Amino acid sequence: MELDISTSSEGASCTIALDGEVDVYTSARLRQELADVMDADCVHIVVDLESLAFIDSSGLGVLVSALRRVKERGGTLRLVCTKDGILKIFRITGLDKVFPLFTTVEEAREF
Repeated sequence: MELDISTSSEGASCTIALDGEVDVYTSARLRQELADVMDADCVHIVVDLESLAFIDSSGLGVLVSALRRVKERGGTLRLVCTKDGILKIFRITGLDKVFPLFTTVEEAREF
């Protein structure tokens, strides 16, 4: 499966929407997209996982690295997800305690 990434920005806030799968083959594209928005001075990043079908440990690692990097810059990284299968992965790994999780992009954008 492929990974489609779309990005929108509004001031210092960026939203990255993911559609498809984030795995060992596609995680490098996500890593690069996150780096690009941070380099473009996005301080607050929302990653929309609503259309994501699957994420593996390499994808989770990319998100954790991005969270660390954005926090070093005084920013935030928030996730939007309501899909039980994806949320279960975050719960099992304990990352639901690390990432702020929201049900809508609008809710996640309220800083």
